[in-house]
Amino acid sequence: MKKNVLLAWLILGMVSLQGAGDLRIFSVPNADGKINAKVIEKELETNGFVISANTEMNGPFVKQFGKSDFTQFNLLTAFHKGLSGALVTAHPDAGIFIPMGFGIYQRNSDNTFYVSVLTAEAMKKIAGFDAPEFALIEKEVLATLKKVLPGAKITMSETSLPAQGALLTRYVRPSDASSWAADKESMEMTIEEGLKPAGFVLSNFTDYNFILNEGVTPSSFDFYDTYSICKLKVIYTVAKTRPEAAVFAPCTLMVYKKKDSNEIVMGFPGVYNWMSSAHVTDPEGKAALLQAQKDFEEVLQGATE
Repeated sequence: MKKNVLLAWLILGMVSLQGAGDLRIFSVPNADGKINAKVIEKELETNGFVISANTEMNGPFVKQFGKSDFTQFNLLTAFHKGLSGALVTAHPDAGIFIPMGFGIYQRNSDNTFYVSVLTAEAMKKIAGFDAPEFALIEKEVLATLKKVLPGAKITMSETSLPAQGALLTRYVRPSDASSWAADKESMEMTIEEGLKPAGFVLSNFTDYNFILNEGVTPSSFDFYDTYSICKLKVIYTVAKTRPEAAVFAPCTLMVYKKKDSNEIVMGFPGVYNWMSSAHVTDPEGKAALLQAQKDFEEVLQGATE
């Protein structure tokens, strides 16, 4: 009898683990529209987060595509100032989450307001390593959203699909103490010049090394920059079926060089995260994502040559 009970609990535990998705989704009634991205932004700032951008997308949707399926659709990006420094100092590639995304949306004819965020486990999976700060940052995110959205229903997304490509796209360019400043300038120019022809928009830039140098210990990097980059067609197309995927937009591109290293590193979360974590399976959405991955890789390849 005890063995049967134990087996039942093990099976339930396995089902629970398998059923845990990569996104946590908050939903709350909002018929009067009083809850919006500004409310979320204000509470995040109060709780130690730095807001990188809070971009309203309905205007661009209507301007470029003639309509929007949403009364609200915002791309909010932020990072926790107190926790992110220790995370990036120990694990430089964690910069792909500085800033991290919050998907904020409410559909037309729907009285429910939604916010989607990545789980700590998803961040570990995407980055390719574990770090205690992921759980600590998640704790602060959840505390903030529970406070600003009291009574919200919290659900997990569906179990992630198998990834069809690398979750972290990474490039390296050799560089040393005598050349890194010129290399950095050349790379930045190549990236910025390559974005617009490929349909990308640079929505925000963060000199994160400046923030690291505000700490007690000087930064271990010669430089650390992050770019928030988005492609309107991708966001609009994917949002038709999976608006919660907005947690991946804009995409954060990290570019850094450690003082004790002879290379410059660039990296960003690949579009395969959208398809895996947010279950983007419709042909139109997948085609837009894969084209964006190809275009972005070409821009970065040009910057490493």
